[in-house]
Amino acid sequence: MMNMNVADILIEALPYIRQFAGKTIVVKYGGHAMVDPGLKRDFARDITLLKYIGFNPVVVHGGGPQINRVLDAMGITSTFVRGMRYTDDKTMDVVEMVLGGKVNKEIVSGINAQGGRAVGLTGKDGGLIIAEKMTIVDASNTEKPPEIIDPGMVGRVTAIDPEIIHTLTCKGFIPVIAPVGVGRSGETYNINADLVASKIASALKAERLILMTDVDGLLDASGTLVSSAAAEKIHTMIERGEIKGGMIPKMESALSALEGGVEKTHIINGTRPHALLLELFTDSGIGTQVFLQGQED
Repeated sequence: MMNMNVADILIEALPYIRQFAGKTIVVKYGGHAMVDPGLKRDFARDITLLKYIGFNPVVVHGGGPQINRVLDAMGITSTFVRGMRYTDDKTMDVVEMVLGGKVNKEIVSGINAQGGRAVGLTGKDGGLIIAEKMTIVDASNTEKPPEIIDPGMVGRVTAIDPEIIHTLTCKGFIPVIAPVGVGRSGETYNINADLVASKIASALKAERLILMTDVDGLLDASGTLVSSAAAEKIHTMIERGEIKGGMIPKMESALSALEGGVEKTHIINGTRPHALLLELFTDSGIGTQVFLQGQED
């Protein structure tokens, strides 16, 4: 019976393997899956498997908890502006060191230990991520003029040059990208990893963008998982206040990727073992799938 169950799983996966062969899958890797040793090993195995069966996986990672630990150890206090880390020069040095160094190389080493061939990058390599300083306009108080908020060296993506990614994937490597961008004059910017993953997926015209989180996906007002939704429905839910907090920027990144040519975006719970494979290779999936109208199938 066990062998039959394994065979059924493989048969269910076959059409998806055939569909995605040769296609690019961009995965934003973050949350608890980057901390738990077992989940880190599962992720490395999953990414390696995708490459071996003919996919072109591209990994974009975060690293907030790791940055916090180093800042605390150095006695640097973190402050947040509307959910974004205020990034002064000292904080930017730590962000770049942790993301581009420690975290990036740990992910690369993990994938390589499973038989993959990963290469670590930041947005500075090959002019991959061009950015400019982000400013925030707060118009929430209608009795006062809009307030301009300065988040420091926090950037927004202005351009992606995917040439270095194409070069690596064509040679059989798996790019692992830290979300650090470079300005036109060489300045360094800290950029939200979901946003970077969305922009890179659009530039690559990826088949899928997968955002790994610590929750099951998008929940409706009753707390039930929304397994599939068109972009129009997501816009409506945001306008009605049904999507709140940290899920808003994730959904905005998902919608931006769809508008940029990505076929579908998935929000999945990375704390589930082998979440990536369960979402891609099973009929029911485990998270929320977002698509443009007319792309349900």
